[in-house]
Amino acid sequence: MMNKRLGAWGEDVALDYLEKKGLTLLARNYRTREGEVDLVMQTNTTLVLVEVKTRSRTDSGYPEEAVTEEKLEHLSAAAEKFLEAHPEFVDDWRVDVVAIIGKPGRNAPQVEWYQNVG
Repeated sequence: MMNKRLGAWGEDVALDYLEKKGLTLLARNYRTREGEVDLVMQTNTTLVLVEVKTRSRTDSGYPEEAVTEEKLEHLSAAAEKFLEAHPEFVDDWRVDVVAIIGKPGRNAPQVEWYQNVG
């Protein structure tokens, strides 16, 4: 339960961060049989599928290290499902990762945004 709360908080932090960078939210926790996309966003005409990884500390590694090739494959498969319903993005989409280190109610979290990782 603690991990779920931390993950939800991390998604809130990532959403706020990306909206301040000019992206617009289209969907949150978009689920398919192939996988889930944490945040589906848009910047200009580009569809941005965002995987959010949150860690309260780095003892067991940095959050971005948890985005494996397998996870990227699931994200791409989920993206294909989204694109079937939204063909206007078919030629202009990417996968980003937002890595967050911190805890709710503590100091400002550390946020790293990795663009076009997949």
